[in-house]
Amino acid sequence: MAAVSIAFAAPDNCKGPRPSHERPVDLVHLANQTMGDKSLEIEVLQLFARQARACLQEISSGDVKIVEAAAHRLKGAAGAVGAFRVHAAAEALEGNCGDAASMAALGIAVIEAENFILRLCR
Repeated sequence: MAAVSIAFAAPDNCKGPRPSHERPVDLVHLANQTMGDKSLEIEVLQLFARQARACLQEISSGDVKIVEAAAHRLKGAAGAVGAFRVHAAAEALEGNCGDAASMAALGIAVIEAENFILRLCR
């Protein structure tokens, strides 16, 4: 009689919490970046919100070089905190600085992230 071996597949959640791209800010990504320090998370998110707002003001100038630089900075900052919708929208704008629809999409993504951050900070 041949020996039968049964292999078990690891469950999908075996590596702990998975990032959520459904939220305006991926809290799992943020926790990894801040090593779980909640006060640092809040501080980083507040800094990001201020930087995002400043970048939007620069983007509204319409100057292609300023728009491109602000979109690039915002893309990096958003990726660092886990604001992946903002990151994607900034990346799209960076590649097409004159596109009004890309500017509007970035504005919407930033507002969603800001509102999410405000709710977290209460």
